[in-house]
Order: sequence, then structure tokens, then C-alpha cells
Amino acid sequence: MHVLITGVAGFVGTRLSRHLRDHGHRVTGTFIGEEPGLGGMDLIQVDLLDSQELGKVVAAVDPDSIVHLAGLSHVGESWQQPELYFRVNVLGSENLLRAAKGARVIVASSAEVYGAVPEDEQPLAEDRDVAPMSPYGLSKAAMERIALLYDATIVRAFNIVGPGQAPTFALPAFAHQLTAIGRDEQAPVVQVGNLSARRDFVHVDDAVEGYRVLLEQGSPGRVYNLGSGHAHSIGAALEELIRISGISAKVEVDPERFRKVDVPLLVAST
Repeated sequence: MHVLITGVAGFVGTRLSRHLRDHGHRVTGTFIGEEPGLGGMDLIQVDLLDSQELGKVVAAVDPDSIVHLAGLSHVGESWQQPELYFRVNVLGSENLLRAAKGARVIVASSAEVYGAVPEDEQPLAEDRDVAPMSPYGLSKAAMERIALLYDATIVRAFNIVGPGQAPTFALPAFAHQLTAIGRDEQAPVVQVGNLSARRDFVHVDDAVEGYRVLLEQGSPGRVYNLGSGHAHSIGAALEELIRISGISAKVEVDPERFRKVDVPLLVAST
């Protein structure tokens, strides 16, 4: 199968491109900004918001399937740039879906579309009504509505983690601080935000395998959760990182690291 991956230079895209090629698929990737150092595939620079150029790229590539990973993905940052999140995640995705024509499309959504759900009503099933509580979650929910009109397959990913994730996210932020402490580049204090929130963490290698399974076996026009079915608190994840690192450090709450709205629990029904 010839697969076009948008956002191929991102955290998930780099892993997915390699995983698909290891399983015999041909991959072409799009990116924006500096060209990534990825071999074994054709790379094309294109902006999702440039509908005409995007249409030309998709027509020239002529893929069998498209995995649409490109977009903005930080919940906290979406409060500072809600208009940009809407333009990229909603309008940019609509441009891609329109350009896809006959190709099968899998789009990356998020568990954030579910919003705050009482614990006794979790794990979360795909047929639950969405109620996003952040500009990011709202942009993904709006994108989903459009994607279903194009009969796309929707992947509601829970918290994907692993090597290569940007340090603006919680676990890599902790890991970067612990590394700096270990090198005596930082005082032995880890700055944290809300540690009580519980999330369904999925290793990036498991996530890309899930995307491949959906490419090969998933149904168009369907929504799929991508999660583990288990929730762990951010605090427990931090404790595990401290244990693994072997570094002694004080944990200090930084009010600046708290989000305007932080959903207490998200766990997938798988």
C-alpha cells in the first residue's frame, strides 16, 4: 500500500513512517519548516492552509491511503492561540480531506474531545457524546464532524508518550529536568503542574502499531479509541521517572504550569 503521512516529521509521524515501511508499505511524507532527516521515503513540504498547493501534492502523490497527523496538539498552548488551532486543525484538515478524493483517510483526533466525564461513567466508549473543554479539544471535535462527512476513519488517541516527544508535554518535561539535575545543570528541584490528573498512557510504538492495524483492517466512517484501558496519575508517572533515573530531587508545584481547565480523568474503553 502507498501511504501518505501528513506531519511525518512529528513525534508519531517519524515512528509511523518507519513502522509502515518495516511492514512492506511504501510511504510518502509531508512536512512544514525545516526538512527532517528521514530516509527511505519521498518528502514534500506543504502547508495544510495552502489548499491549492496541498491539492497538487496529493494529486501528484496519488496515495492509496492517507494518515493525517499534521496539526497542533498542545492542550495548554491552545488557550493562548485558539484561532490558530481552529485554522490549522479544522480548516487545514478540511483542505486535506477535500484534496484526498478517492484515497482512504485516517485522521488523528484526541481523547480531549470527551471532556470531563464522571469517573463512574468511564472507561470512555466511542459512542459517547463529545463535550470538549479546551480550544484544542473543540478543534478536534469540529474536525471529526467534517471528517465523517468524507467517510474518514477517526482515531481518538489517548496520551501517547515515548522517546522524541516535545518537552512542552508533561512526562518529557519531567525527564528533561531530571537529566539537567543529573548533569548539575539545574538545582535538584522538579517544577510541576497538576499531578492529580489521571491519563491513559500509550507508548508511541504501540500507537503506531494501532494506526497500521486501522490502515489494514479499520472501517471508513468509524471512530476508534487508541488507548490502553488503564489510567495512571501524572504524579505516579513522575515517581516512576524519578525511580528510573535514580536522582534525588524535590518536587515543587509551579502555578504557571497549571492549565485553565484540566480534565481529572481520561481512560479508554478498548
